[in-house]
Amino acid sequence: MSDAKKKGYWAAIFAYLWWGLIPIYFKLLTEVNAMEILAHRVAWCVPTVLVIMWLLRRPVAIKEIWQNKKLRWALVASTLLVSNNWFIFTWAVVNDQVLATSLGYFINPLFSVVLGVAFLGERMSRLQWIAVAIATLGVLNQVVYLGTLPWISLALAFTFGLYGLIRKQTPVDALNGLLVETMIAMPVALGFIGFLFWAGQGAFMQQSAAIDWTLIAGGLVTAVPLILFAYGARLIPLYAIGFLQFIAPTMTFILAVVVYQEPFGWQQAITFGLIWLALVLYLIDSVIKRAQKTIIEDVKASIKSSESA
Repeated sequence: MSDAKKKGYWAAIFAYLWWGLIPIYFKLLTEVNAMEILAHRVAWCVPTVLVIMWLLRRPVAIKEIWQNKKLRWALVASTLLVSNNWFIFTWAVVNDQVLATSLGYFINPLFSVVLGVAFLGERMSRLQWIAVAIATLGVLNQVVYLGTLPWISLALAFTFGLYGLIRKQTPVDALNGLLVETMIAMPVALGFIGFLFWAGQGAFMQQSAAIDWTLIAGGLVTAVPLILFAYGARLIPLYAIGFLQFIAPTMTFILAVVVYQEPFGWQQAITFGLIWLALVLYLIDSVIKRAQKTIIEDVKASIKSSESA
């Protein structure tokens, strides 16, 4: 394995570990309203990304992106989706629902497969259909257990899945995309922060310096893993990203059960067991497809080599 590919793997691994451990950050802000946390995350992300892009000497393409009507509206849509995703995740963590967030991000890859069929004309293999069916049984089991839909898990999978679908079809690099998205949401975020401060209802500059600096750190918390992921994704195969993406919900699951000691009985075990079984089938299908693709490429290369000889 080349040094570049090794760096790519480490970057992607650290990105997913960061995302998996991010509930620890939000647990430091349990006294702060989830909407205020989101507002600060957006507000401080803009200067943070600008500084990082300057340090990395990456070109800022705000004007070019905004002048392109198709890109502009695509990023407006992605902003709405990612903002809702961030808010739901934040609300869930500060309200002791970390396990529900883990379930949501375990469901997300399977939901993305369904979105590919619905919007991109992709075809699902037999194993993928079975995986989706088993995951659906897991969700239904959770419905029986809760007496209602597991809305946190499904909303996280839905918003992030649609967000990924839009960003996949939007030719904008990760940093410029994040910059434009947070700039779109920034006026609302600053307005909300200003209103809370004026009304004396916010936490920023009204409770403690520790909370102030923790809120400011939201910019780094948001930007750093995305930069690591963007760097790693360029250097390692897509199938590797497919495997590594399960690091984050696994870490979140461990935090929820072991550290925060959220309830985890046999009914939750059935739900997660069915989702994990579905993911195993999903990964097996990915390995089979990767092997088939490699064989086809090797055969083509062999034929080409024999013809040139």
